[in-house]
Amino acid sequence: MTLKVENLAFSFPHGERSLVDISFELKPKDIVCVLGPNGAGKTTLIRCLMGALPIAGGAVTIDGLPARNFTTRQFASKIAHVPQSTNSVFGHLVRDIVLMGRSAHLGMIEVPGIRDREITERALDLVGIAHLADRQFSTVSGGERQLCLLARALAQEARILIMDEPAASLDFGNQIRILDIVASLARDGYAVLMTTHHPDHALLIGTQILTLREGRIFGVGTPHSLLSSRFLSDLYGVQVRILEESDGTRACVPILSQHQSENLENA
Repeated sequence: MTLKVENLAFSFPHGERSLVDISFELKPKDIVCVLGPNGAGKTTLIRCLMGALPIAGGAVTIDGLPARNFTTRQFASKIAHVPQSTNSVFGHLVRDIVLMGRSAHLGMIEVPGIRDREITERALDLVGIAHLADRQFSTVSGGERQLCLLARALAQEARILIMDEPAASLDFGNQIRILDIVASLARDGYAVLMTTHHPDHALLIGTQILTLREGRIFGVGTPHSLLSSRFLSDLYGVQVRILEESDGTRACVPILSQHQSENLENA
């Protein structure tokens, strides 16, 4: 299943054009990482893709068909959204939150059946939180909540996952757990688009990089070809360096001293 975005544009009601000429393609086994400074348009782009904001121009298609032509249930069976976080004020169990992912496959008054519950249990197991199924969602940690939201998306059985900063506010261990699961899902054929404030995450698991600045594409390419020290310094307006180990592992580190900027790599 392929998501294609061609010349997407979006304007807020006051007339300022917020996104201009955004084009990219998301295919099975892709992990497209969207990078950019605050206010670049990353979350706005996600809201446009999910239909929460009406685009002013361009096209969004799913397997060649206009996304706007799908009913809400049809759309939900193809694309699942994993938000940064959510709250439950009704004392829902973790299992209940994940089971909500099955609503895309149920009628208005239809209740979840045996198959829906089996899919829910598999999703819980896949992300490693089956042992939390009977805990209240509001009582588990931030990392566990994020895994729960990912499990809910998997229970939805959509093959395209759109994730808004899935590792935001998580400790280092939970960041790696989330990234490891996302990489595994892509290997299994999911198509993943994720925004992130961490270039290191894109270096770790990204297959393609889409960078935004002031509502426009700043650069597109593979992590290896695009993410150089100079490029990231220009994107964020601060001095950073890409370091590379002998095994090919790459990491992004900041340069705090102005004097060190002379040593910035020009890859």
